[in-house]
Amino acid sequence: MAIEKGHRFAIDFDEAFPQGLVMVGEVIPDNEYQSREDRAAGRPVRQRVDEVTGKRQWRAAVTDPGETKAKRASFEVTFLADVQPVPTTAEALPGMRPVELDGLTAEPRVGGQGEFKYQTYVFRATGFRAAAGKSSSRSAGASSASGEGKAA
Repeated sequence: MAIEKGHRFAIDFDEAFPQGLVMVGEVIPDNEYQSREDRAAGRPVRQRVDEVTGKRQWRAAVTDPGETKAKRASFEVTFLADVQPVPTTAEALPGMRPVELDGLTAEPRVGGQGEFKYQTYVFRATGFRAAAGKSSSRSAGASSASGEGKAA
C-alpha cells in the first residue's frame, strides 16, 4: 500500500518538539497572493482555505530550540481554524513566547535545491494548548535562577 503525496501524519507535540517551540511575533492570516493589478483595482485580499479541512489558514513564525542547524531552526506553522488562534502563554521576551500546539500534523516535503536537497516537514496545527506542568516548572526554574543572579 502506497502513501499518497500530501498525506498528513498526526504527531504528538512532545514527540515532534521535545524542547518545545518559541513563537516569534503574532499569528496572522495566511492570505493569497495579490498582484499590483488586483490592488489597483481595489479587489479584497482573500484568506487561504485549506483544501482538506475547509478551514481558514493562519500562520505564525516559530523557532525550535532543539534544532542544531540554524537554517532549519526557524519556520512557519500553519494553523487551520475558523477564527484566529490565540496563544495561551505569556511573552517570555517582547514578541517571543513559548507555545505548545494542539492537533499537530506533519507533511513530509523535499527542501533545498539542486544537489543540496533534504527532507523537511510542513507542520499544521488546529490551535494552541495550555502549557503542561513541565513547561511551567522550566519557567519557574529560570525565574528563580535569574532572581538568584540579581541578588549576587
